[in-house]
Amino acid sequence: MTRRQLLRTALALPAGAWMARYQAYAQPHRGKVKITNVRAVQIKNIAGNTLIRIDTDAGLTGYGEAGVSGPMARARLAQFKPMLVGQDPLPIERHFHNMTSLMHPYMANIPTISGIDIALWDLAGKITGQPVNVLLGGPFRDAIRLYSHGVGLKTMQDPGECRDFTARVKAMPEKFTAFKINIDPLLGVPSGRWAGTVDSTQLRRVARGFQNLREAMGEDFDIAVHCHNELDATSAVQVAKAVEPMNPLFYEDPLHVPYSEAWMALRRSTRLPILAGEKLELLRGFKPFLDNQACDIVHPDLAFAGGFTGTKKVADYAQYMRTPVALHNVGSLVLCLASAHFGASIHNFYRSESALGRPTRHVEKMSATAPPKVENGHLAVPVVPGLGFEPNEDYLRSQLIDGEPFWR
Repeated sequence: MTRRQLLRTALALPAGAWMARYQAYAQPHRGKVKITNVRAVQIKNIAGNTLIRIDTDAGLTGYGEAGVSGPMARARLAQFKPMLVGQDPLPIERHFHNMTSLMHPYMANIPTISGIDIALWDLAGKITGQPVNVLLGGPFRDAIRLYSHGVGLKTMQDPGECRDFTARVKAMPEKFTAFKINIDPLLGVPSGRWAGTVDSTQLRRVARGFQNLREAMGEDFDIAVHCHNELDATSAVQVAKAVEPMNPLFYEDPLHVPYSEAWMALRRSTRLPILAGEKLELLRGFKPFLDNQACDIVHPDLAFAGGFTGTKKVADYAQYMRTPVALHNVGSLVLCLASAHFGASIHNFYRSESALGRPTRHVEKMSATAPPKVENGHLAVPVVPGLGFEPNEDYLRSQLIDGEPFWR
């Protein structure tokens, strides 16, 4: 299509601005490709997620990532496949509506739909010849800013270990400047488990540990306090006070996942930037946080919150509320690339989490082509059609979860 034809088509369509743009790109290709199969496979080291694959009669394949296990994804696909096989993949909004509106015999599983939706957008990019971020209305930027983790940091109680960790991250070729650090080891509780009300000894460990790390890393690095929803309201307030002198980049998910008045009690009690949302689904999960200004940054996971279609609705509402959007991302290369496209496509993007640069390079090894490179803490957004993911099938097969079938 010429630019004039594209604009004419977009103006004629009764949709929001970004969907009108997508419809203009998709219109010439409607009805030419049909879905033939939807399959799943779970591999190791992607936070329990599962890869989704959608095949077509045109020989094109779309890849997505679902925030559920392989067996659960396949169980849910039994419900969704009859709705997709034989259909044109391009009416994504219709597919999303049909899948998410299911209520019986049980409510639709949004994490599985998230993986399907990501794969449909990957297919749409390949069919239209456009990168996903362009179809989503972007790009606002050609590289997205990342943050990493405290991988290999044995204990923050030892100032020497904090200095050794700092030396290691300074030597990393990716040159990350922001790291989030788990609070669980300092509390002495398993990650993500209910911690109960913390005591003064635990609070002293938290305060000293994060101060040790700040002293070792200096002011050239940002440090975020990483929780997994394990604190009660009183403890969350006390932990915030303990770490405030270290000037954290943000304070992530200290309270139980759903919105409650506890989030407002915390908001009123601290000046720390609060980040929340990695386990929230669709706009319905984020809206009370945004309406009540209960957090400073929302933090959806594309593989859990509704894929591109569902999370774009969250980002648009957050933009209206002048709230930045970060992205939770500790999954595979598919989720990493999806996060890059999404981060490029929205104005209010903040940062994306990333598992790139780990010593194992397990994310980079998933690519059959040149793996993505991080430079100065930024990931370049792919400019090829779709997500830009070409799977290294041999590597994926070598990483199967025990008992997992390959693409079934």
